[in-house]
Amino acid sequence: MLLGVGFGLAATIFGWQGFTADYITPFGTIFINLLKLMAVPLILVSLINGISNLKDVSKLSRIGGKTLGIYIFTTVVAICIGLLLANAIQPGNYLSAEKKEVFQNKFSNTVDEKTSVAKLNADRKPLQFLIDIVPQNVFQSFTDNTKMLQVIFFAMLLGVSLVLIDSKTAQPVKDFFVGLDAVVLKIIDLIMSAAPFGVFALLAGLIADFAGDNPRDALELLKALGIYSLTVLLGLAIVGFIFYPILLNVFVKISFKRFFDAMAPAQLLAFSTSSSAATLPVTMERVEHHLGVSKEVSSFVLPLGATINMDGTALYQAVATLFIAQTMGMDLNFSAQLTIILTSVLASIGSAAVPGAGMVMLVIVLESVGIDPAGIALIFGVDRILDMCRTTINVTSDAVCAVIIAKSEGQLTV
Repeated sequence: MLLGVGFGLAATIFGWQGFTADYITPFGTIFINLLKLMAVPLILVSLINGISNLKDVSKLSRIGGKTLGIYIFTTVVAICIGLLLANAIQPGNYLSAEKKEVFQNKFSNTVDEKTSVAKLNADRKPLQFLIDIVPQNVFQSFTDNTKMLQVIFFAMLLGVSLVLIDSKTAQPVKDFFVGLDAVVLKIIDLIMSAAPFGVFALLAGLIADFAGDNPRDALELLKALGIYSLTVLLGLAIVGFIFYPILLNVFVKISFKRFFDAMAPAQLLAFSTSSSAATLPVTMERVEHHLGVSKEVSSFVLPLGATINMDGTALYQAVATLFIAQTMGMDLNFSAQLTIILTSVLASIGSAAVPGAGMVMLVIVLESVGIDPAGIALIFGVDRILDMCRTTINVTSDAVCAVIIAKSEGQLTV
């Protein structure tokens, strides 16, 4: 990571942007593509194996209820922390009118693109999300990483059916998926052996592209939006270093140091890739082998969490909404902020576990309280860096919830 940042800065200073884009960045793209390649197979076989190994469906219902309850609780707390900080710090009052206009012009095309995508979501019927979960053709779902909920639905349906049918009939199918799981995990081991090179290429390309021809442009951009960025980062830090350790101490009695030592590789990968789905293989390995969570729990809780549990994204959406409202001179009352909480929870659940998906869902949150979506142009400049940080929190939250659920089910070896 450090070498990648250093090379990116050197590329900016010595004019190597073209070389970096042509010969360094592609290796980072290949690394992310390899991780995404395994996301659907991993979720499919992990969920099928985890559910089919349950003795009865009632246990699945119990674990599922706990998982959804904890995920919603942590997301709501994260949003409230974001709103409290944004109200206290008022980051929107630190931007000049001149800077607002510059950013709006610079990112106008991207704003139009994100807004059009969000409008497609906003025009949907209230229960459309339930319809979207059930695929018409599951093989089409396998080809699109943004349709993870459909893959999860099919895997759960298949796993439950294996529990309900005669054990002798189910055993050959279960044996097939056990073998396939071993193959998938071995492929992931091979991919992760190239992780240092992939992370180097990702960060070198990001820094070189962000800074452009003049490092001062990047510094000026960060300076103009520094207060907003620090507000988001402070909120993420409170969630990651105060809220989660409290949960672990209360429900699991596991030390702060042990948890973060175990999860550090997954957190660093989440930071580099900005994708919960791409990080999922490492998250599962760290949770199972270093935190003692059973495969039965991790194979259900973590794939689901990578799809619907987005604490960092939800907190960012809350802060960004208030920030944009403040820059536009809008005063959002208590009722509007309650709307932000509800919409952010639903939007974070609907966010795809891929880089930048939270920005599209932010448009829906903004429109829910009557804010012009064009305001997101103000935050595009620093969104990539914040996306890396909030993805790290998303992955950490998944692991915290998995440990808590494993403890409650007596399936945690500490």
